[in-house]
Amino acid sequence: MNKETTGQEKRNFLSIFYEELSKSSITIIILSIVSGFIMGGILVIVTSPEVYKAFAVSFGEGLATSWKMVANTYSSLFLGAFGDPAKISAAIKSGDNAKILSAFGPFFESLVVTTPYLFTGVAVALGFRAGVFNIGAEGQLQVGSIAAAWAGWTFTGLSPWIHIPLALLCGALAGGLWGFIPGWLKVKTGAHEVITTIMMNYIGYYLIYYLVAVPFKDPNEVVPKTPWILESAHLPRFFPEPIRFHLGFFIAIGIAFLIWFLLFKTTWGYEIRSVGINMNASKYAGMNITVITVVGMALSGAIAGLGGASEIMGVYWRQSQALSTGYGFDSIALALLAQNHPLGVILTALLFGFLRSGSKVMQLRAGIPIYIINILQAFIILFLAAPAIIRTIYRLKKPSIKDLPISSTTSLSEKK
Repeated sequence: MNKETTGQEKRNFLSIFYEELSKSSITIIILSIVSGFIMGGILVIVTSPEVYKAFAVSFGEGLATSWKMVANTYSSLFLGAFGDPAKISAAIKSGDNAKILSAFGPFFESLVVTTPYLFTGVAVALGFRAGVFNIGAEGQLQVGSIAAAWAGWTFTGLSPWIHIPLALLCGALAGGLWGFIPGWLKVKTGAHEVITTIMMNYIGYYLIYYLVAVPFKDPNEVVPKTPWILESAHLPRFFPEPIRFHLGFFIAIGIAFLIWFLLFKTTWGYEIRSVGINMNASKYAGMNITVITVVGMALSGAIAGLGGASEIMGVYWRQSQALSTGYGFDSIALALLAQNHPLGVILTALLFGFLRSGSKVMQLRAGIPIYIINILQAFIILFLAAPAIIRTIYRLKKPSIKDLPISSTTSLSEKK
């Protein structure tokens, strides 16, 4: 009798565990990522001529070649993002610091690529939390970079303790202005922020194009580029060349925690989230939605501008006309994948950063175009945006109404 009771309790526990796991948004996110990689593997198979040649020989040969292509693609992606475990192990055994740093080079480069994703992802997530769709993170990042570059070569004779914060502040102010304008237009004229932020992207891009070509152009360069920023404005790098890992990564992590604290531990953050959930109810409750919307949009732009400043001060040290990153547009998907949670952005930014960094080696070793990563990311967002697909594929239970999030801009962990 005791054994039957114990068995029944185990079955009940497993049933409850499976039901709770099915309802969890984390499960949907993880399965969306896994499904994205599966779809990416299928795409690699159907676009590889080697696979069709192998199937012409035999079905078994075709399956073996298909597996080999997918394994080679993702192993190359892993090596490009994290480094070769064999080289890392050999370098550690040798005790040679230069070899150890070289072996860990791909990992640190992935963190460098992750840094602007952190800034722009938190910026977009904050905008969504405030109820505004900041599609202008790309332009805000770029105007932040040119402002930081200007401050980097203009102010001479300053200590790094003054010059670095000053240049970062200039980048944040420029990005904040680029966010403030659409926010102000939204509350004063009713102009939709999606349209205005997209237009601000174009204005920012061509403004930089002009500035780099005419007033800010380095006279010693044939191709339009700004002067090099002064060494006193360089963000500190932790290792010698060619490793570019710099302080900006930890600044971005700090910003993510700061925005998390603001949103979830302060009264003003509660008001931001309230306006994002229901603007009319917040207005009825006495909240100043005009100020919250404008300030939220400006703060979002300032964070994106910091991302541009970080890139100039930590990686490139000058601005060129060719700076077209795509980070701002990727950050929209990144923030959605993180459910607009600042701490969740840290994880999704690492995912996107390592994918983007590893894709370069993947293209060289496996011969797979780098654009497969963009398609893979698109699949992940597709599955995340249509969770019914994931629930159907993996036989997950559908959550009841009480388990659904309050709104799409609210973290799925916040239930009514």
